[in-house]
Amino acid sequence: MTQLKPKIILVTGGTGAGKTTYARKLCDEIGALRFSIDDWMTGLFWMDAPKDGVTFDWAMERIGRAERVIRQTAEGVLSRGLSVVLDLGFTKSDHRKAFTDWAKALSHPCAVHWVDVPQDIRWARVESRNVEKGETFAMMVTREMFDFMEMEWEAPSNEGLRGNELVIIGD
Repeated sequence: MTQLKPKIILVTGGTGAGKTTYARKLCDEIGALRFSIDDWMTGLFWMDAPKDGVTFDWAMERIGRAERVIRQTAEGVLSRGLSVVLDLGFTKSDHRKAFTDWAKALSHPCAVHWVDVPQDIRWARVESRNVEKGETFAMMVTREMFDFMEMEWEAPSNEGLRGNELVIIGD
């Protein structure tokens, strides 16, 4: 019997879509290992954030560092026969492309799972998460931050996936 190669799954969606909740559930279902950028940023960098406020450039430089180590670690996980679920936001199409190209270079199948939830529902979830500070809370998200990320968001399309699987998860 031929054993299937482990898969690289990118989880994307707008702020408050439920990406982390979905990624956790998916990992339980398929026996994969999850990498969440929120966990890495919270555990490694937020405590050292500038006292006068985090800038976009400050955060992106650290996200880049974390993602390099996530890729290296994920490669080790894949080589041991486990799939990986990457909960890294993937707001921009070029970010998704960099990871789908990486998967292709590694000769691993790749899928993009898009948690597609309407904006009003996502904002309500963010407001609730800000108050409850539950299991998926990583940082306070203001309306200004939410709106900024909305302007940055690029929805996945089949054309942009270059043959990788697109799975749309509705709410």
